[in-house]
Amino acid sequence: FRHLRFTSPVNIKSNVKIASGTSAIIPDSENEDKSSVEQKDVVSRLVSGSYAPSLSTFEPAFVRPAPPIHEDSNELLWMNPNSCEYTFEWEPLFVSNNTTEMEIRKLIGKALKATLPQQQQNFIREEINKNPKMIYHIGLTPSKLPALVENNCKIALEVLLHLSQSNQLTEYFTVLVNMELSVHSMEVMNELLGRVVLPPEYIHHYITKCISHCENCKDRLIQHRFVRLVCVFLSSLIRNNIIDVKDLFIEVQAFCIDFSRIREAAGLFRLLKQMDNGGTELAS
Repeated sequence: FRHLRFTSPVNIKSNVKIASGTSAIIPDSENEDKSSVEQKDVVSRLVSGSYAPSLSTFEPAFVRPAPPIHEDSNELLWMNPNSCEYTFEWEPLFVSNNTTEMEIRKLIGKALKATLPQQQQNFIREEINKNPKMIYHIGLTPSKLPALVENNCKIALEVLLHLSQSNQLTEYFTVLVNMELSVHSMEVMNELLGRVVLPPEYIHHYITKCISHCENCKDRLIQHRFVRLVCVFLSSLIRNNIIDVKDLFIEVQAFCIDFSRIREAAGLFRLLKQMDNGGTELAS
């Protein structure tokens, strides 16, 4: 037996009657020589406590030797040092770069709201030229580009030029093409097209947008100003062979005829005629 049990007669459905005698450890309840207090005391001592006799067993103790320690020369040893002293080594270049980057980030935030002094603009452009990867960490997203173009177009141009080798240029250029037409946006676009090769469909879309903006402008003075800018812009693209005028010949020619009273439009029209007639000399 694993340990002693106190049982009483039990009836089982199989009509077998199991009976057990009076326990050899706990006194019989019918023994009237012991008082009830003494009986409770004996029972309490037998069944209570960590080393209660009723919990003892007759099971023999099997000897289980500890397994040998596995030794492997290639095994990583886990070490828990009790006392360690740590010293910190600061990287001066890392701190310097972070400081400069944080300063550029602050200046870019100001550049989105107002025109920066020339000294600060030069500082941003110089730092970007030193570390071109900085443009990915100064917080300038495509959605913020129009504000930068309007307030600090030279900084915007510098950023776009360094993005020319990145796959993100398409996102920024899409925003630039679709932003509201202005003198600064045209200046950035003109400089960008002269230094970076862009997909023709973007250029054609931008030219169409410029022409449409001039035609829909209600203020005559502002309209004439934009017509002059667009004509100078188109003439520059044609002379530098940035666009193939044949793709937009009809649209640009109609634009020049509509605003033929403006000198720049008349000059652009003559340039188109020379290109159409196969002339080699361009109008001055």
